[in-house]
Amino acid sequence: MTNTTHDLSHLSVLISGAGVAGPALALNLVRYGARVAAEMAPALREGGFAVDFRGHVHRKVLTEMGIWDEIHARQTHMGRQIVVDADGSPKVDLPAEMMSGDVEIFRGELARIMYERTRDRVDYVFGDSIATLTDTPHGVDVTFDNSEPRRFDLVIGADGLHSHTRGLVFGDESRHLRFFDHYVAGFDVPNHLGLNRAGRVYSEPGRAIALGNYGDDPDRAVALLVFRSERLSYDRQDIAAQKRILAERFAGMGWEGPNVLKALEAADDLYFDAIAQIHVDRLAQGRVALLGDAGYGATMGGMGTGVAIVGAYVLAGELALAGGDHRTAFAAYEARIRDFAKGCQKISGNAGPFFAPPTERRIRGRDRMYRLLASRSLAAFFKRLTEKAATNIKLPEYPV
Repeated sequence: MTNTTHDLSHLSVLISGAGVAGPALALNLVRYGARVAAEMAPALREGGFAVDFRGHVHRKVLTEMGIWDEIHARQTHMGRQIVVDADGSPKVDLPAEMMSGDVEIFRGELARIMYERTRDRVDYVFGDSIATLTDTPHGVDVTFDNSEPRRFDLVIGADGLHSHTRGLVFGDESRHLRFFDHYVAGFDVPNHLGLNRAGRVYSEPGRAIALGNYGDDPDRAVALLVFRSERLSYDRQDIAAQKRILAERFAGMGWEGPNVLKALEAADDLYFDAIAQIHVDRLAQGRVALLGDAGYGATMGGMGTGVAIVGAYVLAGELALAGGDHRTAFAAYEARIRDFAKGCQKISGNAGPFFAPPTERRIRGRDRMYRLLASRSLAAFFKRLTEKAATNIKLPEYPV
């Protein structure tokens, strides 16, 4: 479809965020000719956990963005995940699609794909951060920690669960973050088990360790640690303090616990955060809007990457349909994405208890349930169940 009203070359947009949502929106906006700057401090986020996509909605959006084939080319090809006992003997065998969806890719790989496709058309500003935002009738006046002040027509906060942009415009994080009684950590460890595109999960009451190898390096594995806890007070920049918390919480852990804690001491890629969700009263205020985890995030289990990709596609499409009128576009974006995002968030509330049930009885109950769902007779039903939230949105035909 060709229509001059869909040309956004008159629109300047600042995107804050170096994860997936920011580059996804940049890729969608430049398709319509928008002038895009992206503030990323300190750099594009490399590495990270593997993320998956499920169902026809994710496929349609990724195809329209032109990256479906490349995602397939770089997918993890992750195999089965096995829930094990303390001695490593298998208890439940989970099919690959149950944990990895239709296609799975490392988060950093996905961000890199989108960055490479936009680097010549987007003004990426690395190593800087937004200091202030002033919304005016003619644009948003932005000051930075290091760069000269600039004015943009719109600013989009796509800077994650702990969004700085959201804090500047929508208020303190405490108003929006809901804690779900668990914490999660991840880091690389030696592949002691010789895993090859496979994973293992071991649970004790209130804590769990999952190990997986994605085939990129036969000598390395990724450790995922989940534990139940009251709300903790710690400095998000103090990695040593986070390592101490994990060492205390996983002391005496069976199975691979001692090896994982030994690897933790030397880990230089630690991710540590609460399992939580973001709930805001509105996704836009004036000329500033929120996208992805900044507006409707969940730490894990809520298909957050898929929701962010769909959200970026919808936001750019609505801006194109509205000819850049942010009032019309933001209202349509919120109306279309809010219920979809909430439906995916509902799933994430079970992530902590799935990995780390609070009692031995709950662990046995989880194992029985997943043994049943993994059976051939219910495999198709479970696939439909996991795709229900991921496909619960009707996408209009946006201009191409």
